[in-house]
Amino acid sequence: MGERCVVLLSGGLDSATVLADICQRGYEAHTLAVDYGQRHKAELKAAQNVSQALGAKSHRVVSIDLRTIGGSALTDDAIDVPTELGEGIPVTYVPARNTLMLSLALGLAEVLEARRIGIGVNAVDYSGYPDCRPEFIQAFEAMAQLATKAGVEGHRCVIDTPLIDLTKAAIIQRGMSLGVDYGLTKPTRPAWPAVFVIHVG
Repeated sequence: MGERCVVLLSGGLDSATVLADICQRGYEAHTLAVDYGQRHKAELKAAQNVSQALGAKSHRVVSIDLRTIGGSALTDDAIDVPTELGEGIPVTYVPARNTLMLSLALGLAEVLEARRIGIGVNAVDYSGYPDCRPEFIQAFEAMAQLATKAGVEGHRCVIDTPLIDLTKAAIIQRGMSLGVDYGLTKPTRPAWPAVFVIHVG
């Protein structure tokens, strides 16, 4: 096997595609799912199934209750999940979600002595999510060099975004070419943000 790779895996089609891409590139994949208090727990089971099917070396689930913060249709029962895409930042945006998840991934990457974090964010159809933009990824990568022992000691952590410029159709085409069984993934919902992955290496 090649360098280790941590994959932040939501169980959706984007993160499944990223995991397949990472495995195809020869990384030893270690997947990480986050139980953040989301309404739909089926995605956690989907993440486990995808991780196993695509041959990840290990799978972890970290729990952090974002319901105590609320502010999103995914974590607050008082906010209805929309059935159609609207204008602006959607109510399914979870405050600081990607920042928190990438931070957890960064911690695991440091423990595994990984030098790369991959994430399945997508700028082509990111649906208004501010934490799926290239500017966010670049800023997080810069922060990672300052916030970790590895970074301070000169071991740069690269944030790898293999889906950043792809349309949803192109992502699915890429996944199919890699043998992804999308029947194992969670159903796609309107206005769902793209998913991430972490390369550790």
